[in-house]
Amino acid sequence: MTQRANFLELTRFGKPERIVSHIPEYSLYYQGCHHDDFEGHGHHSPVGTTWHDIWGTEWHKDLEGVMGFPRGFPLADLENALDNFKAPDIDDPKYCGLIYEQRKNFHGGDVFLTGSHRDTLWERGYMLVGMENLMMAFYTDPDLVKRLFHIIMDFQLKVAEHYVKAGAEIIYMGDDMGTQNALLLGRPIIEEFLVPEYKRLFDFYADKNVIIDFHSCGHIEEILDIFMDLGVDILNPLQSTANDLELIRKKTQGKMALQGGISSEILLRGDKEEIQNEVKNKIRILGSEGGYICGPDQSMPYTQESLDIMEDAIDQYGRF
Repeated sequence: MTQRANFLELTRFGKPERIVSHIPEYSLYYQGCHHDDFEGHGHHSPVGTTWHDIWGTEWHKDLEGVMGFPRGFPLADLENALDNFKAPDIDDPKYCGLIYEQRKNFHGGDVFLTGSHRDTLWERGYMLVGMENLMMAFYTDPDLVKRLFHIIMDFQLKVAEHYVKAGAEIIYMGDDMGTQNALLLGRPIIEEFLVPEYKRLFDFYADKNVIIDFHSCGHIEEILDIFMDLGVDILNPLQSTANDLELIRKKTQGKMALQGGISSEILLRGDKEEIQNEVKNKIRILGSEGGYICGPDQSMPYTQESLDIMEDAIDQYGRF
């Protein structure tokens, strides 16, 4: 069975041959998608680097091995700044041209073309306004927040048109909605402010039969139904210490594939037997009936040795 065929069977709860650790892919993304600027500054820059992304947010690289932190917010004064605010013009070749350059370099193969809507809505919002400011604005200036989210989603829909034109088959979206122990945003906030805008983007891709892989860190058990109702095909990263993974699997079995779940703490410790047991246990809980991509529950600076142990264990325990 080819990689593509196996992956589709796996995520559709069909009859795959094996569980895999990642999506076989060739990635497409626009200039600035990953918070970088036009001078090459971004999350891989040296500690101490400061830069502005294409939205005007100021970033600071403080720690090695992790992404930078947003510190300067162009819409911190949302009431007075929003009227004059414009999203980047994604139709400008300086932004969208990168998608088509990457597409020209794709020569086929047993992989999927993917595209990214990093910081799809909520996270882009707080990177523009500031997290505390935006959380207060949900209550003090709800109409302004809705206007801002509509502007952001208009941008994302234009991005989506370029991805579809380039032939993307799987799309990554994401907004972190959980903390270690609870939701970061209350369900009423999610339903009122986020869901109507998400629906615009999800419906666009649903009409094109594009697979949606949605990222949301933290505790998200209480909003699984929202993800499924929107049309999420794959949910990641299943933060293992923040969720009851057996409960998540029970609620999503046969409806939504899951990705991640392998404890980052265990991978960072690097003990071979511990990693092997972790993989075996998570495959038992999450993947015994398909619908599971087995991988880390966070992106961390793991050693190659730890990753190799994980991959070998997936190959050993992930055969059907």
